[in-house]
Amino acid sequence: MRKFNFKISNLNKRQKLILTIIIFSISTFLFLAFNSHWSNWKIDQVKGDYKDIKNILGPVGAFFSKKLISSFGISAYVINIILFSLCFKLIGKIKTSYIDFLTNISLFMFWLMLFSSFLFPGKLSGTLGDNIILFLHKNIANTGVWIVIISYLIILIVIFSNNFHQIKFNRFKKIFKIIKNFKKKSIDENYPFIEKKEIKIDSKSEEKKSIEDKDIIEKSKEKKDLEFIKIKSSNEEKIVKENNQKTVLQKYGEYNPRMELENYTFPKLDLLKKYDNKISINKEELNENKQNIIDTLRNFGIEVTQMSAEVGPTITLYEIVPKEGIKISKIKSLEDDIALRIKATGVRIIAPLPGKGTIGIEVPNQNPSMVSMRSVLSSEKFQKSEFELPIAIGKTISNNTYVTDLTKMPHLLMAGATGQGKSVGLNAVICSILFKKHPSEVKLVLVDPKKVELTLYNKLKRHFLAKLPNNAEPITTDTKQVIKTLKSLCLEMDNRYNLLKNAQTRNIVEYNEKFKLRKLNPKNGHKYLPYIVLIIDEFADLIMTAGREIETPIARLAQLARAIGIHLIIATQRPTTNIITGTIKANFPTRVAFRVSQGIDSKTILDSMGANQLIGRGDMLISTGNELIRLQCAFIDTPEVESLTSFIEEQKNYPKPYELPEIIDENIEKESKIKSNERDVLFIEAAKLVLRQQKGSIGMIQRKMSIGFNRAGRIMDELEDAGIVSAGAGSKPREVLINSEEELFLILKSKNE
Repeated sequence: MRKFNFKISNLNKRQKLILTIIIFSISTFLFLAFNSHWSNWKIDQVKGDYKDIKNILGPVGAFFSKKLISSFGISAYVINIILFSLCFKLIGKIKTSYIDFLTNISLFMFWLMLFSSFLFPGKLSGTLGDNIILFLHKNIANTGVWIVIISYLIILIVIFSNNFHQIKFNRFKKIFKIIKNFKKKSIDENYPFIEKKEIKIDSKSEEKKSIEDKDIIEKSKEKKDLEFIKIKSSNEEKIVKENNQKTVLQKYGEYNPRMELENYTFPKLDLLKKYDNKISINKEELNENKQNIIDTLRNFGIEVTQMSAEVGPTITLYEIVPKEGIKISKIKSLEDDIALRIKATGVRIIAPLPGKGTIGIEVPNQNPSMVSMRSVLSSEKFQKSEFELPIAIGKTISNNTYVTDLTKMPHLLMAGATGQGKSVGLNAVICSILFKKHPSEVKLVLVDPKKVELTLYNKLKRHFLAKLPNNAEPITTDTKQVIKTLKSLCLEMDNRYNLLKNAQTRNIVEYNEKFKLRKLNPKNGHKYLPYIVLIIDEFADLIMTAGREIETPIARLAQLARAIGIHLIIATQRPTTNIITGTIKANFPTRVAFRVSQGIDSKTILDSMGANQLIGRGDMLISTGNELIRLQCAFIDTPEVESLTSFIEEQKNYPKPYELPEIIDENIEKESKIKSNERDVLFIEAAKLVLRQQKGSIGMIQRKMSIGFNRAGRIMDELEDAGIVSAGAGSKPREVLINSEEELFLILKSKNE
């Protein structure tokens, strides 16, 4: 649930007018009731049944006037002043802070109440003031009360006179100037004995010097005037700019990025299935496991002094304190022995537990409970999170919801064997963003080489998705289009950095804040920048087909894109060193590992063992750089994703998807260059060779024709230009696009013509 924040500034003109009329009516009502009270209160007091009430506003007026005047006395009229001033504030006649005014007028009301109770007890005073004055009389006597009332009045005068401390000393400055000039004159008059030496100089040389001196003085004056004009003009420009910004802000208010879709309704938790998330604690199982662990450790000469258990949705953490003098490494080596005794897979020992003086033994539950996406998103931690891009992945061993900020990660790498929960984890990440963010605040760039995993989000193309201008499908599946998309994101990154540089800001948060306050002019190219999240489902397939063409822009984005709001989430099922390279690992400090088959794969992902001991089905380890946390990933089913995307699709959308910068195809220039050069003499022979072999590679041409690598590469470019072989796809051999020598002859003939 979202917080309900009521602010007067959020009201429109019509709402403010209605509120003003209501408050004005209440104020008038009270004013007339107070006036009628002074002449009719005795009669109204006798009529206890509220029949035949003489107050001009009837029983209600008599009731309120009696309660307020009997309590505050004549100072109750200040309530009318407070309500009247609120009316003026609402219609924009008062520009100062209403809170300051309310504080000051309340202080005055309290003083008036004391003053009337002190001088006119029983006539104009109220019971509240009478009680305070009576208390003061008993403790500080009559003179002390006078001192309190007069001191209070002086304090009020000082508070009300805001400009009291800002006395200008212009007159004093004039007096000081007169005294200074007078001192200079008096020195000349009082000391006539000081000799003034006369130096005789030729009239011609004197004239020359005087002319030169005049020129120097005039030039220096001109320079000073120019410098003064420049400084003055720059200061004036700054002042004019600031004033313009203030007037625009006052006229239009802060820029609201949600304005175009201001009626957008955030998804509700009812769209997700409600599962039974209660953790069933089997005491027999707990006691049995405790005893087995103690017995196993005792068999190897390890005594346990203390033991406790913490039950989670799928894992139970047993904390033990070994006897002093026992090596931790000895306990860590007993994972398989404990697993054999407990008859469980995936037993993991953490020695020692971070921040605790204990050793943790993680044992899978016999009856694990499901962690639903609804239970994670409905948690108070997620609902009240104020992160820029909050992500709720799942729950910890202690059954606490794990919520983190993608902007702080700043990129996420997910890896694990097939069927262990990567796609579900990606869905959990995407749904977290959809439940918390407005379409104007975040855009998703989805890359799905499998072509089936992320197709459910096609419905969001005019709300949350971003794509290339000429791309028909909002979700990128083709390898060539993926390369263009990544290059386009690099171009978007460069453009955003230029905007930040011109705006003199360091990150996207500062830039958007400036833009909201109308400090950046859209005419100069400035615009509100939404966050962009790039999600790649199967990274290994892209590396195999495109290689360096994919890795280079990914590494560049990972290194630089954090500050301008572009974040990467990459998933792969092949956690090998040629897929997750050192460059990628260096720029992805946050990594998620699902179950893998071998310990070396766990080391590749997390730089430590542990992922090979997970039990699967969403069981995962997340490394934040400092520590490893074991989580159970939240489960979200396909029908739940469909209902969520359908709910968003049915709402008002943008006219078109968010478009990334267009990329100019470099192959056009390449083609023109190749056409302008003459073909190699071995071109026809190489064409016949690839036709016979029905595959083409630079290595094959180099080996079969006994030529150098550079020449073989140039011939391969000519074959591609002629349409004989396909474009390069990493280390794979190129496909031959012709099937016979007749086709080759026709191609060569058309090219020669």
